Amino acid sequence: MAVPDPKLPVVETPPDGPTEPPVSDRALKLRVRQQEILSELGVVALRGTPFGELLNEAVRLAAEGLEAEFCKILEYIPSEKRLLMRAGVGWDAGVVGKASVGADLESPAGFALHTGKPVISNQLQNEQRFRTSELLASHGVRRAINVILQGDGAAFGVLEVDSKSEGDFSEKDIAFLQGAANIIGMAIERQRYELNLKAALEHQQVLVKEINHRVKNSLQLVASMLNLRAGAQDDPTVSQILGDASSRVGAISRAHDRLYRGSDVARIELQAYLSDICRDLTDATPDCPVTFVSTGPVSMATDRAIRLALLVSELVTNAAKHACGDAGKGEVRVQLSRKDETTARVSVSDDGVGLPADFTLERPSGFGTRMIKILAEQMRADVIVERPRHGTAFIVTMSLDPDYGQ
Repeated sequence: MAVPDPKLPVVETPPDGPTEPPVSDRALKLRVRQQEILSELGVVALRGTPFGELLNEAVRLAAEGLEAEFCKILEYIPSEKRLLMRAGVGWDAGVVGKASVGADLESPAGFALHTGKPVISNQLQNEQRFRTSELLASHGVRRAINVILQGDGAAFGVLEVDSKSEGDFSEKDIAFLQGAANIIGMAIERQRYELNLKAALEHQQVLVKEINHRVKNSLQLVASMLNLRAGAQDDPTVSQILGDASSRVGAISRAHDRLYRGSDVARIELQAYLSDICRDLTDATPDCPVTFVSTGPVSMATDRAIRLALLVSELVTNAAKHACGDAGKGEVRVQLSRKDETTARVSVSDDGVGLPADFTLERPSGFGTRMIKILAEQMRADVIVERPRHGTAFIVTMSLDPDYGQ
């Protein structure tokens, strides 16, 4: 006895033996339409159609391609060993999403699922190989065809077309239906990949936010310790140095706070960031309030935004210390604006006594001005000093290109 090929479909033999019906014009037109349907289904899948809509369109087109009244996509639920109808056409109301069939080898759909072999049952009323489900019997189904629905991973389930009309499904119909199932399987696999990728990305974002949150808290603790130490110093010079260090650590802490609260860890919105810094600097220099104005939102790469915040903090601190300190109360103004689409500008100005005549950033004399020069060089930003009639203005111009000045 010849051993049957395990890859061949399971098709029952008609009572009078196998026959090959003659090919009619109608049959040829149907085969052409089936190829058109596969093309249509491929376009729907490639278009990124939402998964539920894709399944609904697939069952509609599969039923049309086999001129059948019913079609369903059955999803395998391993924990229940059942196949749940996820999408369907032609069935009574309330059936889709609730009806299920067994996934064992005595079920045609279960057999197709576990063996990967298509199953054709053209005479369900006389079927001896498999049991006929109550679902098919209640809808008067006479014949059915099942193919596995699988991508590169585990099988999703089964694509089944059913009809209550007389006639036969043939192996040519298997080629069409399996083609449709393969397209759906690839779409399912892509969805699985996208869901896994999305989950991994969301997990990574949670980790990054948690890290930024912890770094922010740690930096705030360091800033608080520096402030506490500064308040305990009898030497005003040491106290000032510690206070300045606390301010610099605080500027970095606020950057991580922005990263923790925002959705984009790669960039920081400068308008809100610099506004927060100026508000904190006002608290630190009550005799010299710091005002902030902006012409609109400006986004900058995180690393460069932190350097800019430190630069602004140094300019404001120096202005409050030198420009306003000897002249009683004064005001420091910080303004953010765009020079053009790729360039931003920050100005820090005061109405104090002005800079010494021999001052230049090329030969900085103090630690603060050395910091300004170093930070500007790291950002490849241009800093110019303007000397109006009253006070001083530092103008910082920098590129917004994320790869510029790294």
